[in-house]
Amino acid sequence: MTSTRAATPEAIVDIAIGFMGAKQLFAASRVGLFSALADGPLDVAGLAAATGVSEQQIRILADSMAAQGLLSRTDGRYALTPDAAAYLTGDRAELDLAPFLAFLNATSYSQWLGYDSTVDTNDAGTLDLDDAGWGAFLDGVMTYNELHAAMLVQNFDFTPYRNALDLGGLSPAFAAKAMAANLELRTRFVFDPQSVPSVQAAVEAAGLADRSVVEGAETATAEPGGEHDLILVNHVIHRFDDAQNRGIFEHARAAAAPGATLLVLDFFLDDEPEQRKIDALHAGEYYNIDGTVVYQESVVRDWLTAAGWTPRGTVALPGSPRILIADAA
Repeated sequence: MTSTRAATPEAIVDIAIGFMGAKQLFAASRVGLFSALADGPLDVAGLAAATGVSEQQIRILADSMAAQGLLSRTDGRYALTPDAAAYLTGDRAELDLAPFLAFLNATSYSQWLGYDSTVDTNDAGTLDLDDAGWGAFLDGVMTYNELHAAMLVQNFDFTPYRNALDLGGLSPAFAAKAMAANLELRTRFVFDPQSVPSVQAAVEAAGLADRSVVEGAETATAEPGGEHDLILVNHVIHRFDDAQNRGIFEHARAAAAPGATLLVLDFFLDDEPEQRKIDALHAGEYYNIDGTVVYQESVVRDWLTAAGWTPRGTVALPGSPRILIADAA
């Protein structure tokens, strides 16, 4: 059906200038604008004194953050909104997203400057980072995973499960938060061998070693076996091709108890008329960063069905990927 809404340039302009707001957010986080407001509202002079930034620049940043819903402004004084207080106030935050924003600013944004070449040639992006750059990359990615894990636990009920397999993921945060929510849940981590030391250290630091086993195996070929009632495949499929993903889901099915549940957490492209924005943006991000692929949800469902899983549905996680839920057929 053809829309009868009058044309307006607003959406086009909002998209086109979106990078300006992102850069201002990165700067506001970097200079400590949000942390400066953790104890209460401040005016421009107070913000300048707290951050060491000139009054002119701190006003621009504060006004931009207010315009974008992260601050409120009343009688010349700025205050945090609940979102900013929860995720942008350093050690006062529920989860501090500053490392993720720093990664986007230092690594992702620079990589996007070459996006025209990616579009014109279809050549996958590559990262050329020094040790410090890779450290910042990992810190940012793992912080983003922490956010996804927190959203997963808030939006999926882990209480019915007792014996989980976390297969091929990059972060132990998903299972760790599930285990914190369900004290009877045990998890077997089968991760890339290079990740085993860091995963083992994270499990021990979280006090979960007595309910965890950490094993090393190449994700594309791992055949963990067992009788698990919950299998997690988190941020895995975008890193592998069609044949490899089919094998991963077949091996996951062989490790499932009758009636087991599978959670596939990743970004997906839709076949419905309305595409979820965050997934489409990450399709560009992933390929432009390192050539990994955001797949169509229908393709992933076909893999699952062929491997003996019955897709049940998807759940969109706020500010995060989706989970595709399936049952052992």
